[in-house]
Amino acid sequence: MNAFRFLGDMTHLFSVLVLLLKIYATKSCSGVSRKTQELYMLVFVARYLDLFTDYISLYNSVMKVVFITSSAAIVWCMRRHPQVRRTYDKEQDTFRHVVLIAVAFLFALIFNERFTIREICWAFSIYLEAVAILPQLVLLQRSRNVDNLTGQYVFFLGAYRAFYILNWIYRYFTEGHHSRWIPWLAGLVQTALYADFFYYYFLSWKNNVKLELPA
Repeated sequence: MNAFRFLGDMTHLFSVLVLLLKIYATKSCSGVSRKTQELYMLVFVARYLDLFTDYISLYNSVMKVVFITSSAAIVWCMRRHPQVRRTYDKEQDTFRHVVLIAVAFLFALIFNERFTIREICWAFSIYLEAVAILPQLVLLQRSRNVDNLTGQYVFFLGAYRAFYILNWIYRYFTEGHHSRWIPWLAGLVQTALYADFFYYYFLSWKNNVKLELPA
């Protein structure tokens, strides 16, 4: 494992921990898109179908379990926890995420490396992850004022994908054979979606003011 992948995994894990901290410490999911969290849970379940069939390493297995269980815990809290679910802004979180699921599945059926159930699920998870952040970004844009923990969650989630692109570039030049085009394309799309958020995040950090997104 190279440093870029490790940093990508750690920033991804840290983003989840930040979100869990926000929910459990404040008993609030204000500013958090439940639809994005449901999409991420679907991403992890579809991608890690090999959890009980293919063993790579203890690290790999633990990370898979952590991401599946943490995403499920977040969705459960937003749907079932008495205090947390009352803070969910359903009227603002109206992005039609079912459309994203349908399009990602269609892409997976058409554009895949092998027409097998596992490969289609893997491609589906990659395509869906590329756009899963859209409901969250739309919600933040509508609410405009972004609390510190939610802003950090989105920032570290975007940083995770940026590190993974560096990981792919590194592996391409050092391993040669690592040239799967699906994660390259989806990763670039996903990173591009964060560009506007990153711009305003760094402006707020530079000027030491609260993060606000334009309407």
